[in-house]
Amino acid sequence: MTEPVLEVANLAKFYGDFAAVRDLSFALQPGEVLGFLGPNGAGKSSTLRMILGILKPDAGTVRLFGRPWSRDVLPRIGYLPEERGLYRSMRAAEVVAYFARLKGIGRAPARRATDEMLGRLGLSDIAGKRVESLSKGLAQKVQLAAAIAHRPDLLILDEPFTGLDPLNQKIIETIIADEAAAGRSIIFSTHTMQHAERLCRRVVILRRGDKAFDGTVDEARRLLPRRVRIEAPEDLSYLAELAGVRSIAPPPPGSRIWEAVLANGAEPGQLLAACIARGARPTRFEAAEPTLHEAFMVVAGAPDASGPGVTAAA
Repeated sequence: MTEPVLEVANLAKFYGDFAAVRDLSFALQPGEVLGFLGPNGAGKSSTLRMILGILKPDAGTVRLFGRPWSRDVLPRIGYLPEERGLYRSMRAAEVVAYFARLKGIGRAPARRATDEMLGRLGLSDIAGKRVESLSKGLAQKVQLAAAIAHRPDLLILDEPFTGLDPLNQKIIETIIADEAAAGRSIIFSTHTMQHAERLCRRVVILRRGDKAFDGTVDEARRLLPRRVRIEAPEDLSYLAELAGVRSIAPPPPGSRIWEAVLANGAEPGQLLAACIARGARPTRFEAAEPTLHEAFMVVAGAPDASGPGVTAAA
């Protein structure tokens, strides 16, 4: 079995009496894109900083590339921090090349890697501009280029989409997908579930320092029931008698749409079959799959929701 690129075991971090992270364990496999999710204050940034050695854990261990944490492996990691930090008086290309050199890349290869990354991010025309003259979004893309230019085996991206317009968010998504296709392992935090839904097979959700969920995106969606909306002129209340139906709500005034909540594992098609068997004439039949955003709100939001420790097998 392939060894994980990253293993976090029983990690904990306290700031005085406040537990930012408690007994956190998860792993990142080679070539995997892992969404690291949670509301503000859930412990995401603290965890990523402990993985990088910026913060010292109060308990637990971090293993990178099959070995206990050491500074020797840091050149194999690319990091985009939540708080962006670039040398404002340097030109964009100089910044990217400088960070590549810090990771052990020679001068000429660093220059070539810089040109390539700036081109991929659509930044070639601002290569000679000073960072202080760039917009927040452009500066963020420059910092991402600096994190990736040395071709790291592991990418750690803390809120890479923050402050970017939809077009530039799409560019960053493409870069992440391309890096994963090249075999790099990636962990990124985000508040926007659509990014995780499109890029990740698996997510870890934190809530108040605890791991509330660890599993695939599909497993997260399955934490919520599926809903079916049926528009018909007939009375469909008999659908509540079906074994796979948890409940069915009648249409509100002025509507003909019934909404059924299904039990886990129930198939929407059985409702349509039951309607036809009773002679009903549905004019609309719509099965709504839960979104990752809805699952996130249940796991990370409501105090009585599933977690901490809601774990699904990957």
